[in-house]
Amino acid sequence: MENKKGIKNRWLIALAGVAIHLSIGSAYAWSVFTIPISDLTGWSTAQISFAFSLAIFFLGTSAAFMGHFVEKQGPKKSGMVAAILFGLGIACTGFAIKFESLPLLYITYGVIGGAGLGTGYVTPVSTMIKWFPDRRGLATGLAIMGFGFAALVTGPVAQQLINSIGVSNTFFVLGISYFVVMFLASLYLEKPPKDWKPKGFEGSEGSDESKAVIQKDLSQLTANQAVKTRRFWLMWFMLFINITCGIALVSVASPMAQEITGMTAVTAATMVGVMGFFNGGGRFFWATLSDYFGRPNTFTTFFVLNVIVLILLYFTKVPLLYMILIYIIMTCYGGGFAVIPAYIGDMFGTKELGAIHGYILTAWAMAGMAGPLILSFIYDLTGKYSGTLILFTILCLVALILSLVIRMDIKRLQQKQAQ
Repeated sequence: MENKKGIKNRWLIALAGVAIHLSIGSAYAWSVFTIPISDLTGWSTAQISFAFSLAIFFLGTSAAFMGHFVEKQGPKKSGMVAAILFGLGIACTGFAIKFESLPLLYITYGVIGGAGLGTGYVTPVSTMIKWFPDRRGLATGLAIMGFGFAALVTGPVAQQLINSIGVSNTFFVLGISYFVVMFLASLYLEKPPKDWKPKGFEGSEGSDESKAVIQKDLSQLTANQAVKTRRFWLMWFMLFINITCGIALVSVASPMAQEITGMTAVTAATMVGVMGFFNGGGRFFWATLSDYFGRPNTFTTFFVLNVIVLILLYFTKVPLLYMILIYIIMTCYGGGFAVIPAYIGDMFGTKELGAIHGYILTAWAMAGMAGPLILSFIYDLTGKYSGTLILFTILCLVALILSLVIRMDIKRLQQKQAQ
């Protein structure tokens, strides 16, 4: 749908972005396949789980490369590439299981599917930010919320398909379905015309229909210029710590809850399912709030909350309180993903936002490997999950300090610009 001037509807652009993220976010439902794949092939849980870790690693690394592709070739072409890679990776995973080839599983799901994940992740985000200069947080929150909520949709559907047509055929059906949805969504994606602004938007003032915090971008830098700044690396390490702690807690939420509070396995499994809702909801909530509260304030709030909650988790023995605390951490974990693209726009402008976002997402690739490894090391050393909570509290304190340092950088640059 286009208006009389031939300009596309920005809300349909957002819908296309959500469709892509709902498709690739199905990766979060990988645990649904673990037992069925193990029963068919005899592979261990660790061997099957490594495919997911590999996919997350290639998500981060491919995003770093494909961010430049999005800026140079446009979101339509990069979306098509994402559709081909992700659809092919998922469909061919069915062959890996059919032929019981573990190396093929790592290539199809981990490498090819992971590359599709990274390409699909960065494709709509920078485009949506350019269409929503008055609501950057809302725009990124919508897209990345789709990624967080996808498992709630894919999990039950995949389980039904496995029961009715088998594991291999399920991957064939899902791969083709994801390709069709992502390809069609990509056809509508497009950058806004040069110097386009939404009605009522004046750049430094709020629009008529919103009181969001809108201010002039701190700078307009290329990706190569951005990585040479201190604030880029402060943002990188803040995201790295947020993901490291979050992804590690996600991986052991059930056994940790049972160990610390005596929670039953059934209750713990229910808690893990509900965590997905707070992970997805936190992305939209925090990103939208950041439009009014400001991105620096939002990130500082993440780490203040994380430090308080991690300390309380260490001491609590009450299952209900434990669950509430875990849910709070999950909102911050998801929120970090959603707020960071808008934060990048504030810090470095939209000139090469997709490329800069891709570079920042390497923090996800590193955290995806580091989080579980750190947790396993501490657990093997102490024999308790509670020891990891102390380490994560310290890491979040470091991130809190970094969030304050970057605010000093912002203030200094704003003063310099005002001179």
